[in-house]
Amino acid sequence: MNDNPNGAGAGSSSRTLGLAACIALVMGNMIGSGVFLLPASLAPFGWDAVAGWVFTIAGSLVLAFVIARLTVAMPDANASQMIARAYGPLAGFAIGWIYWLSIIITNVTIAVAATANLSSVLPALAKPGVGAVCSIAFLWAMTGINLIGARAAGMTQIGTTIIKLIPIAVVLVLLVIVLGSGEAQVAPFPAQGLTGAGITASAALTLWALLGFESASVAADKVRDPARTIPRATLIGTAATGLIYLLVCSGIALTLPAAETQTGSPFAAFVSHYWSPGPASFIAIFVVISCLGALNGWTLLQGEVPLAMARAGELPRWLAATDAKGTPVRGLILSTMLASLMLVANSLQGLVALFTAMALLATSATLWLYVGCALASLRFRLVVPAAVIGLGYALWTLWGAGVVASGSSILLMLAGLPFYWWARQGRNVQ
Repeated sequence: MNDNPNGAGAGSSSRTLGLAACIALVMGNMIGSGVFLLPASLAPFGWDAVAGWVFTIAGSLVLAFVIARLTVAMPDANASQMIARAYGPLAGFAIGWIYWLSIIITNVTIAVAATANLSSVLPALAKPGVGAVCSIAFLWAMTGINLIGARAAGMTQIGTTIIKLIPIAVVLVLLVIVLGSGEAQVAPFPAQGLTGAGITASAALTLWALLGFESASVAADKVRDPARTIPRATLIGTAATGLIYLLVCSGIALTLPAAETQTGSPFAAFVSHYWSPGPASFIAIFVVISCLGALNGWTLLQGEVPLAMARAGELPRWLAATDAKGTPVRGLILSTMLASLMLVANSLQGLVALFTAMALLATSATLWLYVGCALASLRFRLVVPAAVIGLGYALWTLWGAGVVASGSSILLMLAGLPFYWWARQGRNVQ
């Protein structure tokens, strides 16, 4: 492994991904559950949420550019290893640990979103206890698919990626029709103008929907001409996804009556209100499948991240074991057990409230990865102006997530220190 931040990448023979493939990778990983339940969470913010989207898209583009440049400079390192090279192994562990936990929390949030949308077809799922059981079942179902092997997970991902675009396209077309015909009225711009508190709070929620813009950087060693392709694909994919989210989420939140946005499935409620209840049921099912597709992809990561950390000596060695197919069985099962316990602990909340709380916590936890990457970029003097802006945006969003969510993410990061010490002791004994 080359410790030089300008180290060479993989051989050219393995670089098979072009610009189009990289854009598809970024957008496919970003479009998951966020767009489908966020209209309910953002509706109370009104036009402040629209401004929040603008800030989030801009900040995400800056951070995406910083991470892309870091990946080009250090193609043989993942994010925690980049930070470890800049600030030492403890800093690298802290970021890797909180990123692993952020994936677990993300999976809880996605499972809740799937249940919330399904509740529009099966109303009994809207009951807190019943909804939690359904969400736990989704978690273990996706874990089961990943335990079968990467091929099964990959086939599932391909199918769900195609399906997830259907409800988004339907709502976009319906928005154009109802706004053009005058059937829908957009909520008036508030007389008092936008509020800083509303923009800040909504920006933390909107970032949840854009998490994963670093996807092209993860595959840097498979990308042709990475110095040009990765930044371009990352920026184009992030901008396109952000624009889709801005139009769809804002369109639903600003045109649908407030009471209807607070249902478990805002997409289905929008289609039911402006079209028909029949198609709305199908939309809800498509949304559930989309959520499960995102859950499948993130479940794969929740096994791979602890596996990589254990092999690097940052977590106990027993997490480094895999089965004959290379599947990190222990990491997958442990991660899903933690996710299930988190759902049980929060099972008394309603689905929308639980989604909002988990999305804020997942966003806060993931933001530490972006903070660490921005600081690493400053340490290596790479794209310094962008790193400064990205760092400021990440810290602002941490503040916007609130004391509870961001404070909890810090406590979760500190909770990993005993495991770091355990892993270090094991290495010293060997």
